[in-house]
Amino acid sequence: MREFVVGGKTFRARPAEPALYIVATPIGNLGDISLRALEVLASCDMLACEDTRVTRILLNHYAISRRPFAYHEHNAAEAGAKILEALAEGKSVALVSDAGTPLVSDPGYRLVEEARNAGYKIVPVPGASAVMAALMASGLPTDSFMFCGFLPPKQGQRRNRLETYKAIDTTLIFFESPNRAAGTLQDMAAVFGADRPAALCRELTKAYETFSTSTLGELCAQYDGEDRIRGEVVLLVGAPLQKSVAVSGQELDALLVSLAQELSPSRAAGEAARMTGKAKGELYQRLMSLKAQNR
Repeated sequence: MREFVVGGKTFRARPAEPALYIVATPIGNLGDISLRALEVLASCDMLACEDTRVTRILLNHYAISRRPFAYHEHNAAEAGAKILEALAEGKSVALVSDAGTPLVSDPGYRLVEEARNAGYKIVPVPGASAVMAALMASGLPTDSFMFCGFLPPKQGQRRNRLETYKAIDTTLIFFESPNRAAGTLQDMAAVFGADRPAALCRELTKAYETFSTSTLGELCAQYDGEDRIRGEVVLLVGAPLQKSVAVSGQELDALLVSLAQELSPSRAAGEAARMTGKAKGELYQRLMSLKAQNR
C-alpha cells in the first residue's frame, strides 16, 4: 500500500478502484487539498498532469513517491491514447492540472468524453477552484453567475466577445493573463460601462492575495499604466445596472415588506434593487429599519 504524509503523520492509501479520477489540486496554498485527493494521488496506477515539474512540488510536499507523466493540449492525442489504454487494462488513472479543478478552461474534457463513451468509470474528486474562491470573496451576487473562461488576446475580438455578454443579467467571471488584465479592464469599461460593479482578484490563497472590488471605471484608474498585473488574475463583473424606477417611499416600503415575507432580508433587498434600480445596501438598511419599527 502506498503512503502520504500530512503534518508529520503517515497515512496508508487504499488501492484506487479502476477509473479515471479527476482530482482538484491547490490553486496556491498547498494546504488546500483533501485527504481523499491525496489518497487517490498516492494509490492510483497512473498519474497524468499538465506539467510534471509543478505536480512534483505537490507530491514532494506530501511525501508521495510517484512519477507523473505529462498530459496537456500539445500532446493530448498521444497521451490520451496512453490513458485510455491503461483504463482498458483495468488500471486507475488520476488526472490533475497545474492548479485547481481540471477541465476548467483546459482540454481535459475531451479525454473524459472519450473515456465515458468507452464505458469507463469517471470519478470527480472536488476541491480548490479559482472561480469559486474569487466569487466567494468578491462581494458580488453569488445566487447566479456565469464562467466565461479566457477572452481572446486581440482587442477587437475581445470587445466583440464582451458585447455578447453585455446584457446577461448575472455575475460574469473571467480568467485573464497578467499581461492583458489592465487592457481587458479598459475594454470592459468601454463595452459594459464604467459604472458596472466589478472585482479584480489575484494571487488567490497565496501570501499576496488581493481583492479589489469597485466599479470598472475605478479599477481602470487603479491599474492604469500597468503593463503586467503580478500574479494569476480572475476578473468578475456584476450584472447590468437597472435603470431607476420612480416609486414612492410608501410603495417601496410595501414592496420590501412583501418580498421579506418569502425571502431573507438580503435576498429581498436584492430583488427590490433589481426591480427598482435602487442600491441594494440602501434597501437592506430600509428593510431593517422597517423590521425594527414593527417589533
